[in-house]
Amino acid sequence: MVPAEAHLHHTPVTPREWTLTALTIPLTVLFIALGFWQLSRRADRIEQNKFLASRRFAQPVELTALPADTAQAHFRRVKISGNYDYANEFVLTLRGRDGSPGVHIFTPLKRPGTDTVVLVNRGWVYAADGITADLNPWREPELVSASGFVETFPTNGPFPPPTRLRAMRRLDRVAISRMLPYPVAPYYVVLTDTAVTDSIPPRVSPAPLDEGPHRNYAIQWFSFAAISIIGLTFFIRRT
Repeated sequence: MVPAEAHLHHTPVTPREWTLTALTIPLTVLFIALGFWQLSRRADRIEQNKFLASRRFAQPVELTALPADTAQAHFRRVKISGNYDYANEFVLTLRGRDGSPGVHIFTPLKRPGTDTVVLVNRGWVYAADGITADLNPWREPELVSASGFVETFPTNGPFPPPTRLRAMRRLDRVAISRMLPYPVAPYYVVLTDTAVTDSIPPRVSPAPLDEGPHRNYAIQWFSFAAISIIGLTFFIRRT
């Protein structure tokens, strides 16, 4: 009788299998790491939303009550009063809304007792080229009493130059200060008043407080990792 061990047959691992394994394992580790990274970003987003909600839904304060540190003032709800200076307003170009091109209107707000103006984002208006818009029909009463939330100027320049007179692609505070005849506050206010008429542009909505796409991205990366392992196992078993 032939011993049972004689029927055992060992198939050596081929170079092709070694190569595939050497490629699949690092990719699987990478996919898993990317999945956990997305979960970490989701957790950070949730914490950020709690921070934003604590400021966005708080009672509005006067501009004079804001802390000097712009980071501490960011997203706070404020009440504004003063006079609009329409002669020196400008637009932020290439701002979309519901699939339509347009611009955001920025109007300096003069306040009593100070020569420093606060820029006010009064809202969005349609512009066919995303740059040029007639702002005259959108002039609200010069005497202002409204509310909004504080935004800070971006600091990750260099910024592109204005596309044309009083039209900016990015909010460069240095360039704006050179363009205007008075000092500019280190933050601006986005109006949130909901009343919209023929002369009041639609206000810019705050960013939604959602979790973003990070959970779905994490599931995708974990799926890629599972597919890689299952595919490698299936290939080796077949060969």
